[in-house]
Parts: sequence; structure tokens; C-alpha cells
Amino acid sequence: MQITIQRHDAGAADARKPVYQQIAEQVSRAIGAGELRAGDKLPTIRALAGQLGVNRDTVALAYDALARERLVETTVGRGTFVRQATPRARPQRAAPPLSPLVDRLLDFERARPDYAARDGAVPLHSLIPDPSLYPLKAFRRSLNRVLDEGGTELLSYGGHQGSAALRDVIAERLRGHDVDTGAEQLVLCQGASQGMSLAMRLYAEPGDWVAVEEPTYHNVLGVLVGLGLRPAPVPMTDDGPDLEVLERTLARPEVRLFYTMPSFHNPLGTTTSLAHRRALLDIAARLGKPVIEDGFEMDLRYDGREVPPLAALDTSGVVVHLFSFSKSLFPGVRIGSICARGRAVDGLLALKYTTDLSGVLVLQAAVADFVRRGGYDRHLANLRGRLRERRDVLLAALEEHMPQGTRWTRPEGGYQVWVDLPEDIDSRALLREAENAGVMFSPGHQFHHDGRPSTGLRLTTALADSDEIRRGIEILARLVSTQLAARAPRVARDTSIHV
Repeated sequence: MQITIQRHDAGAADARKPVYQQIAEQVSRAIGAGELRAGDKLPTIRALAGQLGVNRDTVALAYDALARERLVETTVGRGTFVRQATPRARPQRAAPPLSPLVDRLLDFERARPDYAARDGAVPLHSLIPDPSLYPLKAFRRSLNRVLDEGGTELLSYGGHQGSAALRDVIAERLRGHDVDTGAEQLVLCQGASQGMSLAMRLYAEPGDWVAVEEPTYHNVLGVLVGLGLRPAPVPMTDDGPDLEVLERTLARPEVRLFYTMPSFHNPLGTTTSLAHRRALLDIAARLGKPVIEDGFEMDLRYDGREVPPLAALDTSGVVVHLFSFSKSLFPGVRIGSICARGRAVDGLLALKYTTDLSGVLVLQAAVADFVRRGGYDRHLANLRGRLRERRDVLLAALEEHMPQGTRWTRPEGGYQVWVDLPEDIDSRALLREAENAGVMFSPGHQFHHDGRPSTGLRLTTALADSDEIRRGIEILARLVSTQLAARAPRVARDTSIHV
């Protein structure tokens, strides 16, 4: 059985289908044609993923889809086999159509890069923290301790506001950043991503517009699509979002709120000044528009002076602040918080209750114990040191190897660096060559609301160690130099940031 995968940018009709669906359909056709017969064993998930150059989860999804169609069955310890054919009780009918909103969301997801590089590729695209830096042993002690002390109570439903102990711990840390808050003003959520969705639903409904930075975090663009909201882009300057454009945008009645990342911006890595933050808040307060401040990496500063978050400077109650442990501890705990005031807290609680009832109490209690006993701060000290080292290696490698005309940002914290390529090189086209050469990055088009071609790209220091970073930049520089020599096709220059 031969399986051929069409990538999203290949231009073929199948390229618009998710990769797992392409795999499932080709296996299904092989069964229908008799190429695969009842009792035949399919390749293992690991083997087929390696053969196709895709993630194992992608193959697992394909096998799950085939199992739902009763074409295959999986036996633990033996593998996945083609089932005996059984007559259908009734003719197969077309599946019910999905809502237009879901169809648009599927289109958005299909436009994401499909990272299918070979083993050993340098992962300069990932924002998943390096598992080798996870404080596993210390966290296990906290987990065992709270289970011993809390028993079965921690395995039941909790209040939809979340663990009081963890809210106390987070409130104390926010007060350390000069945010005047208490546990009663916090709602725990499944990371900043759920917080983002809840906060937007708090102020906007389908058809409304949301002001976003351009470029911005690509997942927030997905949230907008999923909620039926429309992005109103505000271009970025050296010191953050263009305030004149922001004021004109927020003055529009259909624009209901503004989403921003003032510290360690994703994808740019930049941090706005105190003066810029005060001016931004003045605009929002005068126009009566809420601001969602995403502080997803606020604990990851390793250079420069601390700048108070917007929530610490807010005297008008317009800021809803998001915090997450996903990047600073590990993503698997799925714990973040939303800090708000007054009726906004009540609204968030009502929205959260209709979404998932409550979080995972045992993990919330373990994180609270881990932070309270100093394990989190010890972990942060180690993590910040590693990130500073990797940032320095990345910037030095860019300086040494990238051709003249390349520009990049110089972050003071977090994981991401934004690179602007010379001579109008399209970073999406470059990615295809880079994957084949053994390096991955995030092309700039996915951070723009309209997905337009971009000369920008995001590099991260989350997964790659210093040696991998040096090797990855050498590969990237060689590819860019080759394209410059060949005079690559021109695209519109990405002018969202000047470095």
C-alpha cells in the first residue's frame, strides 16, 4: 500500500484536507479495492509516521477515523488490523453539514504550516518548553503531598472559580508585579488560551470586531474565527502598537475591545515602554473599550528592567489580565488565570461554568503547593538562565551568519525572536526548503490577520539547545544567501517592526 501526502501549499485538491484525513481515505480506498484484505495488519503508528514524515498523533487520528468507520480494529499489544467486511444495514448517507463558522475554522487550521521535517531537524518553530528543563521530581513531591493531604476531595468537581489556594498564590505573585488584586478577582482557566476565549466572549458577540496587533499570536486569530469575531489590525511600531491607529480603531463602535501582548510579544519578542503603556490605557479609558492583556510569559524576564503590566497601571478598570503557567512551568498542567474586576468576574464565572464546570483540582492544588514551597522560583531561576544563554547564542549566530540586510529583534525575556529577511524573500516559500535542509521556523504569514506573504519569520529558543541553534541558523543563513543569489520572487515587505 502506497500513501502519498499532499501538503497544504502543494496546490492539489487533497492539500486542503487535513493530513490525517488523507491517510484515512487512502487506506479506505486500498481496503475497498482489495489491496488490503480482512486480517491484514497495518503498519504501526510509529512506523507509518516515520515513513510519511508526519507526527505520530496524525497517524493515530487516521487510524481512529478508520476504526469509527468499522474498517479496522486495534488490539492492544498486537496492532491494527483490517476488519472482516460486514453488510451495511442501510445505504450510507452524506454526513450532516457543519456550521459555516466551523467550516471557516477548519479552513483557518488547514492554512497552518504542516511541520513534517525529518528526525533531527532543529525545532526553531516551537513554543513548547524544553521537557529536559521540567522540574519533574519536585513537582511529583508536591502532587503526592496534596493527594495525601486532600484525598478524594481533590478528585471531585471544584468550584468554577478554581482552587482558592492557587488563586491566593497567583494573586500574591501579581501583587509582586504591582497589580492590586486578590483571590476573589481571579478566575482559573485552562491556560491563557481558554482565558482569551472567555474574555472575548465577555465583551463581544459574533459579528463584532476586535482590535489586534499586526502581527499577532496566530492562535488568537483562530479564537476570533471560532467565535465569529472579526480582526481589526493595528500595526506594530518600534515601541508597540501604533497609538494613532489604535485610537481611530477603538473609536469605531463595532470594535468592542483590544487584545495586546505588551511584554515579550508573540511573535516579535518586543516589550513596550512605560510611557507607551500609559498612553494606551488613556486611549482605552477615554473610549470606554476594554483591553485584554496577555501576560503569558510575564515570569520569563531575564534581561533589562521590569515594566509594570497594564493591569498594574490601570485606574479605570478597563484591563482584563491573562496569566499562564504553560510557558514558565509546563503546558500539561493547563492552568492559567483571568484577573478582572466587578461584574466582569461574575460574567467570567458564568461563561466558564457553561464551558467546563471546573478545572482539575488535584493539579491546581499541586501547583499551589509547588509555588508556595519555593519550587517554582527555583525552577524559574534555572529556566531564565538557560533562556538568556540561548537568546545570546541565537543573536550571535544571526550576527555572524545572516546576510546583509537581515534584521531582528532583541528580546529581554520569553522565547521568541522576530527576523525580517532581506530582498523581499517570502518566508513561507523558504520554510519548504528549510524543512528539507533540517531546520524549522514559523513563517510570518500566519501571524497576519489576512495571511498575506511576509518577509518576517519567528524563531524560538524553547526546544532547541545552544548547539542546535547555531546549526539551525547556519542552515537558514545558507538558504537565504542562495535565494538572494538567485533573486527570489518579490513579495510585499513586512513593515510591522523595525529593528
